[in-house]
Amino acid sequence: MIFDGFHPMVAIATTPQATELLHSLCQRLKATLYVPETLPLIDTTTLHYQGSLKAHLATIWPKNRAFIFCLATGAVIRLIAPLLKDKASDPAIIVIDPLGNYVISLCSGHQGGADRLTQLIAHELNATPIITSASHSLNLPGIDILGLPFGWRKGSGDWTGVSHAIASQKTVQVIQEAGSQLWKDNLPQNHPFYFGFPEIDETIEPAARIWISPTQRKFAETSTFPKVQWYPRVLWVGLGCIRGTSQEFITSAIEKVCQKYHLATEAITGIATIDIKADEVGIIEYCQEKQYPLLTYSADVLNTIKVPHPSEVVKKEVGTGSVAEAAAIYGANYWFNYGGNREKIELEKSLLVPKQVIKSDNEAVTIAIAQSELEYTGREGKIYLVGMGPGSLDQITPAAKTAINEADAIIGYSLYLDLIKPLRRSGQIVESLPITKEKERAQRAIELAHWGLSVAVISSGDCGIYGMAGLVLEALKNSNWDGKNPSIEVFPGITALQAAAARVGTPLMHDFCAISLSDLLTPWDVIKKRLTAAAMGDFVTALYNPRSQTRQTQIIEAQTTFLQYRNGNTPVALVRCAYRQDESIILTNLSEMLNHKIDMLTTVLIGNSSTFFHQNWMITPRGYNVNN
Repeated sequence: MIFDGFHPMVAIATTPQATELLHSLCQRLKATLYVPETLPLIDTTTLHYQGSLKAHLATIWPKNRAFIFCLATGAVIRLIAPLLKDKASDPAIIVIDPLGNYVISLCSGHQGGADRLTQLIAHELNATPIITSASHSLNLPGIDILGLPFGWRKGSGDWTGVSHAIASQKTVQVIQEAGSQLWKDNLPQNHPFYFGFPEIDETIEPAARIWISPTQRKFAETSTFPKVQWYPRVLWVGLGCIRGTSQEFITSAIEKVCQKYHLATEAITGIATIDIKADEVGIIEYCQEKQYPLLTYSADVLNTIKVPHPSEVVKKEVGTGSVAEAAAIYGANYWFNYGGNREKIELEKSLLVPKQVIKSDNEAVTIAIAQSELEYTGREGKIYLVGMGPGSLDQITPAAKTAINEADAIIGYSLYLDLIKPLRRSGQIVESLPITKEKERAQRAIELAHWGLSVAVISSGDCGIYGMAGLVLEALKNSNWDGKNPSIEVFPGITALQAAAARVGTPLMHDFCAISLSDLLTPWDVIKKRLTAAAMGDFVTALYNPRSQTRQTQIIEAQTTFLQYRNGNTPVALVRCAYRQDESIILTNLSEMLNHKIDMLTTVLIGNSSTFFHQNWMITPRGYNVNN
């Protein structure tokens, strides 16, 4: 799922060593591996190329979005040079050294996605990514891919000139009239962007300009001042037509209205109309060609919208006084309403273009255009439920690292986000919510995913053990989730009890259980029953959340309960911040454990009746018949 956006992709190997390296990688990436006829095929995912590699590349070049080579960089350059056209259409080109130590983004780093793919593959191989783009070194999003997560469409302009100004760290003016502001909230402090108009401050002299707007602007060809435009898809076209109006006439009419009101057709989100037009062939064909969503509403729904130009004639005909205006307004305000309440919004303020009637001898359309506060991404969202392990980067699985790097947005507790900072990439949305706001984190992740973003929800340890995974799935279930959209992928991590156990020996070698002493979500009476059962059953027991500033007595009661069934000399390990810089380990026993510092960052491991210490190692035998 993580690599879906780069498919189809192929890999090229010409030696046995390269074949072995790329074969396992291609299995994870679901890529096709090509090798020369002189090398044996490993399985059905490996294919022979016939003749020269240069000729073979020319054949498969237009069919694939990414190429991964395990060849010398110079050889790759000579092979692909005749095939390159421009950065807007060239596929991503990745080069991996034969030992898998380095992954190089060679060509089409931004628009082709080679920079992102390089980082993802590097995490898979535990290799070093080599990325030479200026925006990457400045920790800035590439300006030519800035709006892609939000579904924005690129307009005209001097993209090279603006990119050069950013790379030179000159002031670049940004005028944003629509679309998400999330990209701005995650810029580094030393970014070169100036938001607003320089006329307010005469000391500001921008070297380039970026427009983010649904308004169509024409840039003078003779101008040497670099400007570009992104079009957020915020325009909903309300449409009515007589039966049988052709796709061509609808297309022409919409273009005329947009031109009249200086609106970019690239900013159109979709078409909204009355439900009796759901089978109108011209509208259907237009939406299919443009890949627009088609929203249809009943007359009763459209009647709830206040419009400036209602028509009694239309009301007698279809049951509502407005189709185009009402549908445009309703679509703009209600196409996305996850977790929100828009009942009190003054809906009519979103109407940009009042109804326009365009006729010919036998065809006619009525068009109105409204602007949504939130753009349409045109994407299906994903949620990655990620366990980051105990906190050290080398304890995070490669798959989890890849998910963190690929996500459009990362949501978590601030401490966890700080720990994974080296895994993040420029342009990502990062949102932190306090440690008591787990439900809010889950809701925010679902909201962003419903909107169309890929979202990584970070938990320490394993996300499915006292982590965020359960909360997210519960919240999805409560929102009548269909199990498909947004899609879900779980990335397990090393749990706190595993990390703590690894630091002290093998205390979990026999049956064990984990119990959280936090009564925020579980009644204390239930927790006490579990403590008693664990103590009676002679389970090795890991206690999570043992003590906080407001909860001081639970750990005392836990000790008292275990002392009823265990010897006071039972080995106990107190492991705080395992694998982190401030790690501390205390080996003690059940009677004396409360003489030491225990807090929310401590995992308490209580041995069973056969657990013992040897040379500062905590050991639980695999069987009870072992002589200690």
